[in-house]
Amino acid sequence: MMTNTGTFEIRDKFYLNGKPFQIISGGIHYFRVLPEYWEDRLRKLKEMGCNTVETYIPWNMHEPEKGRFDFYGEKVHGMLDIVSFIRKAQQLGLWVILRPSPYICAEWDFGGLPAWLLAQGDMALRTSDERFLCHVRAYYDRLMPLLAPLQIDHGGPVIMLQVENEYGSFGNDKKYLESLRDMMRGQGITVPLFASDGPGHNMLSNTRIDGVLPTANFGSGTKRAFSILEEYTDGGPCMCTEFWIGWFDAWRDEKHHKGNMEIAAKELEELLELGNVNFYMFEGGTNFGFMNGSNYGDHLTADVTSYDYDALLTEDGQITEKYRRFQEIISRHRGKGAEPETDESITGSKLSGEDGEEKNFRERTAYGTCNVSQKVDLFHALDCLAEPVETLSPMSMERLGQSYGYTLYSSVLHTERQLHSIRLYQAADRAICFADGKRILTAMDRELLERHEVEPTVSQDIRLDILMENMGRVNYGPMINWQRKGIDGCVMINDCFAQHGWQQYCLPMDNLEKLDFTRGYDEGMPAFYRFAFTVEAPGDTFLDCSGWGKGCVFVNGFHLGRFWEAGPQKRLYLPGALLKKGENEIILFESEGKCADSISLLAEPDLG
Repeated sequence: MMTNTGTFEIRDKFYLNGKPFQIISGGIHYFRVLPEYWEDRLRKLKEMGCNTVETYIPWNMHEPEKGRFDFYGEKVHGMLDIVSFIRKAQQLGLWVILRPSPYICAEWDFGGLPAWLLAQGDMALRTSDERFLCHVRAYYDRLMPLLAPLQIDHGGPVIMLQVENEYGSFGNDKKYLESLRDMMRGQGITVPLFASDGPGHNMLSNTRIDGVLPTANFGSGTKRAFSILEEYTDGGPCMCTEFWIGWFDAWRDEKHHKGNMEIAAKELEELLELGNVNFYMFEGGTNFGFMNGSNYGDHLTADVTSYDYDALLTEDGQITEKYRRFQEIISRHRGKGAEPETDESITGSKLSGEDGEEKNFRERTAYGTCNVSQKVDLFHALDCLAEPVETLSPMSMERLGQSYGYTLYSSVLHTERQLHSIRLYQAADRAICFADGKRILTAMDRELLERHEVEPTVSQDIRLDILMENMGRVNYGPMINWQRKGIDGCVMINDCFAQHGWQQYCLPMDNLEKLDFTRGYDEGMPAFYRFAFTVEAPGDTFLDCSGWGKGCVFVNGFHLGRFWEAGPQKRLYLPGALLKKGENEIILFESEGKCADSISLLAEPDLG
């Protein structure tokens, strides 16, 4: 274990305690892996031949509401305990690279920015707009004092911090970058700082500022990438901060993405010869809850719950063929004497619970079929979960103080005796519309702005309900500044400009303990379903929702993530650490009115 103070410097190379040091690192996001598995993953990282672990730090998880900070994560099974993750790495003899920039991308909701920023008018995110910097400063005032004592010159394992992430493809506000750098230095960060960008002249020149080492992110073309990067490092070392060895999946993709191992192996050989590397990802983990990000080209593409990424470890931490291949390449490279050994060699892998008892969570287990035991539809359960907010015009989730989940917009059409068309302005991402309790329309993304002819509803005082789903905020590109969820404009009925007078029910799905399953159930409605099953020995398993439409799953109160029959992901990873000996509970929310009598807990994943 590293405990003495040391030094980490940037000269022509990286220097650790005065000696040349080559970074061979792997990415593990502590917020995508349950704490019970951190040691297992970190041990496997070191056993593969890495000397360093890298992680982002997501602002939106650590400050979920303005001024409310969380650096432990009681509601997310302790996954936000960044200090414990760093200390665990140190105990295992690993160095640590941290990426605490306000924006992280990472296929994470809003690129890690807090959703509450979107409630604040026309603030220019990721710029020197003082309104934005004021929020960053308040966050750093709480975060940096936690990280500063963990730096190498304080006896900790942290050797570098990132100032901003892929900013060169977003903007060129160097005053903003300098402000972030100065905030970190002002809060006691003394180790070297870096930025990472695509290996292009325009991107690297956009982020070049004094005191920040440029690095590059890429998955191929190492020699060309480093030849460009060398023009910006002032004679310093070259590093691939994100060596993309896989890719992420989006709902409705044709199949799960798999990288080309032969190409990746060849690139790794060159990277180890020419510079420094961080594998993105060593283990991807899981987009638990509603935290998946989205991309937006011609249309919205929301990422699936799994962040397997075709990484060196699978989503549930299994060693892959790619891991073995990379391990062999790194071993041969070390044999050339290019890399100093880290501390003690570590073999084996144990997981222990709070009682000290060794657990076997890593063993894949099939628990079989679970039948529905109770059910209640959303409309019968509504007043258990939310109090209505009444406004003249509909308000976005963010303006309602809500960040994730669903919002139900309800209004009575007092002046219309027939409903035959609907159009939604400034709405995102997906709407299910009901007239007098009958489903009349499902639309998403750009379809929402279109005029939709619906089967006419004829009655006095028609009740219109619109269930809006936030499918995940865009995490990359110019859309970051313009993406409120829910309805932020108006609802056009029968070609009249706007329906006024709305009740809005915020449904972040974080209070399902309040559900009353005796309330009632109408078929075809969005509904909650309860399952109970008994476990003798907790183990990792995979939840199969075949026969169900679209929704999300909660296991013993923990939000596991989203499912959708559209695929490609067919089963959700359920870590054994979430299970307990004896009776366990699963609550499934399904929005499409498509349900089965059961779900299955199986021993193998199915990512499509």
